[in-house]
Amino acid sequence: MPVLFHHPLCPHSRFIRIALAEYGLEPELIEERAFERRNEFLMINPAGETPVLVEPSQLAIPGAGNIAEYLDEAYGAHLGGHRLLPQDPAGRIEVRRLMDWFNGKFFAEVSNFLVTEKIYKRYMTAEAGGGAPDMDAVRAGRANIRYHMAYIGWLTAKRKWLAGDMMTYADLAAAAHLSCADYLGDVPWTEDDTAKEWYARIKSRPSFRALLNDRVPGMTPGPAYANLDF
Repeated sequence: MPVLFHHPLCPHSRFIRIALAEYGLEPELIEERAFERRNEFLMINPAGETPVLVEPSQLAIPGAGNIAEYLDEAYGAHLGGHRLLPQDPAGRIEVRRLMDWFNGKFFAEVSNFLVTEKIYKRYMTAEAGGGAPDMDAVRAGRANIRYHMAYIGWLTAKRKWLAGDMMTYADLAAAAHLSCADYLGDVPWTEDDTAKEWYARIKSRPSFRALLNDRVPGMTPGPAYANLDF
């Protein structure tokens, strides 16, 4: 059984959890608070970031992008026409572009602000930057999410899924980041019906069920979080 070092509200970890479920793989989940900088975890991934997938062979694959590529190489052919990284070069480029958009740009502008300020800082020491949330950062995340929602709506108005006619890693990455903001009640679902309809399709997949059961002690999820008919 593979092992996944993750945090329940780490969007990159969530992306890989959804991907693993789409491949039919059930890893052992080990919650890792990367900000604690455990020596044992740093030996696995010196960057000190989640997620990290460790195969039974002890092969350790750090980082969401690396794990996604590895899973495609190792298991992608098993999905046939439903492969999460298309086989044609143009399709692969577009999926990778959108993976970078959400795992990089969306993270930097939205989910990192919201999760760090509202979740991680509750458990961090003062020396590590913990304490009350910086509301300027929270407001920035809430403002930035609006144009990302508009972009998702624009893409899905032209395509069945974000990168084309098939669901891909692009959809899983976008949904993972949105799910974190949704847990915190910070997604403006009333602003773009097309984006909301796309997310409802992803949210209803069996691979998403485990995420909807996640809870952070002392923090109730937003009202739409686990509601499939939101």
